[in-house]
Amino acid sequence: MDRRDFIAALGAAGIGAAAGCGGSPGSRFLENGPPDGCGAPASFAANRGSLPADDTPTDGIPPAVSRTPTTRDVDPESFDTYTADGVEVPLVPVDVAHYWWLRGAARFADARDPALYDRSHVYGAVRSPAPGITYDGCDPVDYWPEGDRVICYCGCPHHLSSLRAAALIDAGYDDVYAIDEGYWEWHRRDYPVAGERPGWTPTREYVVEGTTSAQYANATAWIRVAGANQSEATKIDSAGNFTLEPTFSGVTADTPVVVETPAYTVHTTLENATGGVVDAST
Repeated sequence: MDRRDFIAALGAAGIGAAAGCGGSPGSRFLENGPPDGCGAPASFAANRGSLPADDTPTDGIPPAVSRTPTTRDVDPESFDTYTADGVEVPLVPVDVAHYWWLRGAARFADARDPALYDRSHVYGAVRSPAPGITYDGCDPVDYWPEGDRVICYCGCPHHLSSLRAAALIDAGYDDVYAIDEGYWEWHRRDYPVAGERPGWTPTREYVVEGTTSAQYANATAWIRVAGANQSEATKIDSAGNFTLEPTFSGVTADTPVVVETPAYTVHTTLENATGGVVDAST
C-alpha cells in the first residue's frame, strides 16, 4: 500500500501515528484542509526530475519515494536548541530531517521569502514565511494539526526558521523543529529539491557586520533587498553586534538594501553595507 493511501486509510490516526510522530490525531487536516494551491505555487514541483508527483501539495508531506531508509533511533531530547523570540526551538540535524523526509514522518515548511522558495526548496515543502517577512498569501500550516511533526527551515542557517518555529510553538504546535544546518546544507548533500532553478547556489560573497545597543541583545537584525521579496535575518548578540550573510539571488554591489534593527533602519547599497560596520549613522 502506498504511504499516502496508508495515511488516508488510518483516518483519524493521521500522520502522527502513521509516521511515529507521537502527536495528536491528524484528521483535522484531511477534513478541513487549506484551499487548493495554498502555499504551493507553480514552483512547488518545478524541475523535480525523477522525483514522484505530489498529489497533495498543501500538506507539507513529501510524496512516496522509491526507497525506505533503515529504521534508526532518533532522540529529539538530544537535539541542540536555539532561542528565538524567547522560545527554545529544537534544532534537528539535517540528516535526521532527511530521514524523516524519506519516511514521510514530518511536514516541511519553508520559512524564507517567497522569491527564494520559488528558486529552490525542499521538495514537498510549502511556503510559510517567518514573522517579519511581508507575505499576504495563504499559509497551509495554519490548517495543519497542532500535534503533527513540523520541520521549518531557512538558509541562514536557522534563525528565520527558528522564528517561524517559535511562532508555531507559541500557537500551540508541540512537535516543531528547525533544521540546524539550514537549507543549503540540505541542498549541498543532494537531498530532494525542486523549484525554478534547483541547481543554483548562493556565492555568500557578501557579509554585513553591524552594531546597535546591547539592550537589543537576542532581538533580530534584518537585511532586505529594497523593493524585492528577499530578506535575511540573524540574532543580535549580547554586545549588540550582529553578522548577516545574505543568500540573495540576482544582486550586485549596487543593489539597494535595507538594514533593520530595533533601534534603526538604514537604506544603503549592498557594497556600502559590506564596506564597514553598519550602525545608525551608515
